[in-house]
Amino acid sequence: METTPDWDWEECLIFFLHGVSAASHLILALAVTGRLLLRRLSAGRTKDGEVGGGDASRSLGRFPYCYRVSVCTTWALAAFEVLLAAYSWYADGGAGWSGDAVAERVDAAARAVSWLLLAAYLQFDVGRRRRQERFPAPLRIWWALFTLLTVVAAGVHAATSLDGFPVPGRSWALDAISVTAAVVLLSAGFLGRKEGNGRGHASEEQEPLLNGAHGAADDDDENSSSSAADASLFTGAGFLSVLTFSWMGPLLRVGHRKTLALEDVPGLEPGDSVAGILPPFKANLEALTRDVNSDGGRSSKKVVTAFTLTKALLRTIWWHVAVTAFYTLVYCVAAYVGPYLIDSLVQYLYLSGDERYAGKGQLLVLAFVVAKVLECLSQRHLFFRLQQAGIRARSALVAVVYQKSLALSSQSRRSRTSGEMINIVSVDADRVGIFSWYLHEVWQVPLQTGMAMFILYSTLGLASLAALAATVAISLATVPLGRMQERFQEKLMDSKDARMKATSESLHSMRILKLQGWEMRFLSKVIDLRKTEANWLKRYLYTSATMTFVFWGTPTFVAVVTFGACMLMGIPLETGKLLSALATFRVLQEPIYELPGTIAMVIKTKVSLARIASFLCLDELPSDAVQRLPRGSSEDFAISVSNGCFSWEASPEFPTLKDLSFQARPGMRVAVCGTVGSGKSSLLSCILGEIPKLSGEVRTCGTTAYVSQSAWIQSGKIQENILFGKEMDTEKYDRVLESCALKKDLEILPFGDQTVIGERGINLSGGQKQRIQIARALYQDADIYLFDDPFSAVDAHTGSHLFKECLLADLASKTVVYVTHQIEFLPAAELILVMKDGRIAQAGKYDEILGSGEELMELVGAHKESLTALDVIDGMNEDNASSSSPSGREKQNLSRSLSLAEKKHEANDDEGNDAQSGQLVQEEEREKGRVGFWVYWKYLTLAYKGALVPLVLLAQMLFQVIQIASNYWMAWAAPVSKDVEPPVSMPTLLSVYVMLALGSSLCILVRSLLLATAGYKTATLLFNKMHFSIFRAPMSFFDSTPSGRILNRASTDQSEVDTNIADQMGTVAFSMIQLVGIIVVMSQVAWQVFVVFIPVFAACVWYQQYYIDTARELQRLVGVCYAPIIQHFAESIAGSSTIRSFGKENQFVTTNSRLTDAYSRPKFYNAGAREWLCFRLDVLSSLVFAFSLIFLINLPTGLIDPGIAGLAITYGLSLNTLQAQVVWSMCTLENKIISVERILQYISIPTEPPLVMSENKLAHNWPSNGEIQLHNLHVKYAPQLPFVLKGLTVTFPGGMKTGIVGRTGSGKSTLIQSLFRIVDPTVGQILIDGVDICTIGLHDLRSRLSIIPQEPTMFEGTVRSNLDPLGEYSDDQIWEALDCCQLGDEVRKQELKLDSPVIENGENWSVGQRQLVCLGRVILKRSKVLVLDEATASVDTATDNLIQRTLRQQFKETTVITIAHRISSVLDSDMVLLLDNGVAVEHDRPNKLLEDKSSLFSKLVAEYTMRAAHT
Repeated sequence: METTPDWDWEECLIFFLHGVSAASHLILALAVTGRLLLRRLSAGRTKDGEVGGGDASRSLGRFPYCYRVSVCTTWALAAFEVLLAAYSWYADGGAGWSGDAVAERVDAAARAVSWLLLAAYLQFDVGRRRRQERFPAPLRIWWALFTLLTVVAAGVHAATSLDGFPVPGRSWALDAISVTAAVVLLSAGFLGRKEGNGRGHASEEQEPLLNGAHGAADDDDENSSSSAADASLFTGAGFLSVLTFSWMGPLLRVGHRKTLALEDVPGLEPGDSVAGILPPFKANLEALTRDVNSDGGRSSKKVVTAFTLTKALLRTIWWHVAVTAFYTLVYCVAAYVGPYLIDSLVQYLYLSGDERYAGKGQLLVLAFVVAKVLECLSQRHLFFRLQQAGIRARSALVAVVYQKSLALSSQSRRSRTSGEMINIVSVDADRVGIFSWYLHEVWQVPLQTGMAMFILYSTLGLASLAALAATVAISLATVPLGRMQERFQEKLMDSKDARMKATSESLHSMRILKLQGWEMRFLSKVIDLRKTEANWLKRYLYTSATMTFVFWGTPTFVAVVTFGACMLMGIPLETGKLLSALATFRVLQEPIYELPGTIAMVIKTKVSLARIASFLCLDELPSDAVQRLPRGSSEDFAISVSNGCFSWEASPEFPTLKDLSFQARPGMRVAVCGTVGSGKSSLLSCILGEIPKLSGEVRTCGTTAYVSQSAWIQSGKIQENILFGKEMDTEKYDRVLESCALKKDLEILPFGDQTVIGERGINLSGGQKQRIQIARALYQDADIYLFDDPFSAVDAHTGSHLFKECLLADLASKTVVYVTHQIEFLPAAELILVMKDGRIAQAGKYDEILGSGEELMELVGAHKESLTALDVIDGMNEDNASSSSPSGREKQNLSRSLSLAEKKHEANDDEGNDAQSGQLVQEEEREKGRVGFWVYWKYLTLAYKGALVPLVLLAQMLFQVIQIASNYWMAWAAPVSKDVEPPVSMPTLLSVYVMLALGSSLCILVRSLLLATAGYKTATLLFNKMHFSIFRAPMSFFDSTPSGRILNRASTDQSEVDTNIADQMGTVAFSMIQLVGIIVVMSQVAWQVFVVFIPVFAACVWYQQYYIDTARELQRLVGVCYAPIIQHFAESIAGSSTIRSFGKENQFVTTNSRLTDAYSRPKFYNAGAREWLCFRLDVLSSLVFAFSLIFLINLPTGLIDPGIAGLAITYGLSLNTLQAQVVWSMCTLENKIISVERILQYISIPTEPPLVMSENKLAHNWPSNGEIQLHNLHVKYAPQLPFVLKGLTVTFPGGMKTGIVGRTGSGKSTLIQSLFRIVDPTVGQILIDGVDICTIGLHDLRSRLSIIPQEPTMFEGTVRSNLDPLGEYSDDQIWEALDCCQLGDEVRKQELKLDSPVIENGENWSVGQRQLVCLGRVILKRSKVLVLDEATASVDTATDNLIQRTLRQQFKETTVITIAHRISSVLDSDMVLLLDNGVAVEHDRPNKLLEDKSSLFSKLVAEYTMRAAHT
């Protein structure tokens, strides 16, 4: 069967090019005409707009010069096109109206008309715009498209000329002029940019919107960025600098010279920052969701789907999408020039002695090299722009998700845990950003397949249809695998959410877990959730391995099918055609190899977009829940609630608050009281608009400030927490500190108000946190103040001070609503609301309602009952005054022991001179310099001691050898032309090739499965080791490490280890093996290539070493800048109600934007650095390729087999790609392996002492007596921090009750932590029943003691799992404990009883109820030693009295240590210990201390009594 002659294809191709060119130019002509007409029509109406008055030459920077160049070039090209069109019509007049002639004439006419119109447009429209900054985007896109058309046309003319097809002289002239003009215009288009305003290419429409936002972000940047970080290196770069990525030079020099810090990294382009990308993205999203709603017309709720989210993103980054599409097109065309010309090269080498082909070799080399250069340039800029688009997409999504999280309604907030929301920011938004790499794969693969089919058809005729059928068949066969992957990915993400939720909850509650000895139980819960996740991970990895096998085997399979079809159809397989086909398959194999990754990424991104879209669909707080009037607009009321009915569950059947009606006038004090769970906090929530409103009306007049019951403190300096975004007013600030009794605390703290607070205020006492909250509220100078029982967390003296100075003095003219359990604070209120079962049971002034109902009488009666113990004060005498303070000798001993302790640890305090060394929270640790070899070695040898690694490498090497052997076989066995006798028959040729193909496919299958197995096992081991290490870390680690850092490793870094790092390591090894194979094949033809290759490879290595210094640190900075985003996000979620109440949403959004930009900066320059390297590697590898070609065409005829030479060139075509891939994948691996390095960091953190010590086995009933002795106890939280307890020597007798009192921050809670070995003594010892607690296991100790902590904690689960997490008790015992702690009736009301759900952090239970649950735990446990750390701070006095009675009954023989701010709670103790600044000032029986009027304890009691006497 005869194949179609070659010249037919050239004719068809030239006809097709004329058609495309004509169509493009006609569209351009129509567009320009429309634009000119529109401008003409609107010119009369425009007085002060764009048109008229000025011209483009008035702009700053390079634009005027580029404008003049472009105008001159366009007019010159237009004139040439007119002349050429006239000549074409004249010269071809006698050629008739054949298809080719018509196409050429129409093309010439279209060119002439369109360029004339375009020249006029440039001269008379663009040139007259006043504020022109750069050429319009459509114009630049046209110039880019025109460049592509002209280059392709020139390439086709060159190829047809090489094949002996005559090309007219005017076509060569047109190519020369067009290519020159296109390069000039394209350069002018991308260089022409107005400078001096720093706005880059932000669109004019966005400028007014961006100025404010960007300014806010800059103001909030604390001037921390040096001049290096002020401007982007990319913004002002010239054309050549952009083309060659030389603009990265300054940063690479700095990175090579020293270790990069964030201040060394320059700023972003305005369009890459959140301020630049968010407004257009939100506008696009709003427009698209509005369209969806208008179609439905049923509801005003906006619906965001994954599709609308994708459309909004694409609209926002459309310029990057268009430019990268152009680069992709150029790359695809350039990549297939080589395979197309291979047949011509083989024919030239075979016939090089013929005079007719004398100059053809040089033209071939030129075509190969030009195509390779275009391929390299387009690929580099394609990848860079794709990464830039990804950064923008991620920033936009993080910003919009953050804003949404601040506006969520209470039901929406409860439907999503903080772990799920963190995953949306940390995993899903990141994944959408990474998807930018795969943006054009959807159409690129079909285009490349189509081009491959075109080349195959031109060489093999109809056999190419078999290749197409085989490709389609394989693609269809992978559809079920793709669906399986999508399902596994969804399940994997869901299980990751559940695991992250449990991890986040455990980290936030780590203190209580360690106090109770439950950390290993919760670790096993996380491990169990990980097992579920790992199950889906395993399925996902093995499905991916199968996909990899299928697609890596596809090129070989397609080749077998195609050659088999040739044999059946009788099409001769000549060497040139065969090598052209093989080269085509090699080029095609790259997108096909990447197809599994592309499909997997599309699936992952689709899942992530769906998750983000569903989050954006969640209900927000209704804006009409509260009618907020501006300050001074009403004199009748400040707060008004009429017929209000509210429910946290948004269900009218079970309202939380009902029949609520009250009004507070401006300047009025309103007190709210009631028993636990009566609805006091919910009342404040309804004023804030936080609780869903079922009916009624809520109005407020003026600004609000809110102090929550559970203190919400941000990580950062104390001063920043108090200012809360306001400017510093020193006088006002000092007054606030004085009113909130914070000055003494700040004097004690190492850095005063510059002390950095740990996460959730971890290094502050409960009282200090509450007072900072109150100070924050006071400093805002709001009109309405809402206090949710902040006085319960402070001692009596401080509480009185706060009430007098803050509420009665500073806020005398403000409207104040305060919830309180302290009855003594009620008489000062002008209106008292007594809550019961969600209703206002009584309302009025204290004296008015005291006798009008039972509710208030019950509370007051309980209060008076608690004061009966104070009657002893009346009998106090003035004796024993000397016992009020330590004697001179005691003081001397104290100072001596303190100095000894200081000396003992002065070696650890050497760094104390550094301003930051004493801070609890330090900068995140990051490794510096090269990633150590030990990290790679540890990763490779972790699973099965590295036994699978050599097997994976062996399988890949075998694959490479077999593949080269099969190509050698085909090149040797096929005849050079049809006139030559083949060495073997066609069936033998194909049989051997099929056998080799099967062998290579088997190698790939084995390699894929082994790699997936090794990756899965290593990820599992790293996860288990890291989490065990974290859960066994001392509490000091959690105090000084924000949970965002830990969650970052558990989420992002673990995801890298799960799914990417094994593949990346495989890519490095496989690419190196492939590169060695190529060099071996090329050296078979021309060993002289090594003369060039060796120095070039040395240069590549030098470039790689120069680059990696900067890239490594940039990647580490990406990791370090990531944790603050997560931490700020988690803090904002936790404090969203406080943020909203102060109206600080914009401030927090700005902070989030600043943190996101700080993360994007190193990411952007990391992308630039990578392309800087790859561009240089591409240039060097192109030199090797060019040298090889020149050497080949200059060899004497017959010296080398043309088939083998053609095979070498076939492999050489991918040399530059593979050489760049080797270095690039090595650099990417070094960047990715940092995730392993960060996980290994946490695997090696110090652990707590052993949980159990087998050599020190305790008696089963220890402690039997419960006596606790402290000997010279000194405690500090960290080596660089000061002592908190200073030489305590105290004995707590067994079976007795001891009360510990003292001002806030005196060391009470630290003493308790020492008892549980949360903090080990620095000096001294603690004995329980004569056993030194430092000599026994932590679990042995903590499981034998009980505690009710200061901050009540509940976990997500059920009532049963919260009371009995270890499952040790029966239901009857649990019910008995619930009844004892006054919660039995409340739980019985619930439908599910003990299985009633508890949501994250126990937020569906009041703080008081949570404290009662903690009491229920200790009643169940019944230990011999019980510690109560502010156990009843959040309950009313009546409930407190019941609890105290319960404790007396249940723990008669128990050693009870009580820390309480209510003096009545410690008065019935057997002993009282008074602490002051970490020193035991008084320790005796309470009646003895009360007898001495000068004792500090008696003064404290007297102060409390005086305050209480007001009632």
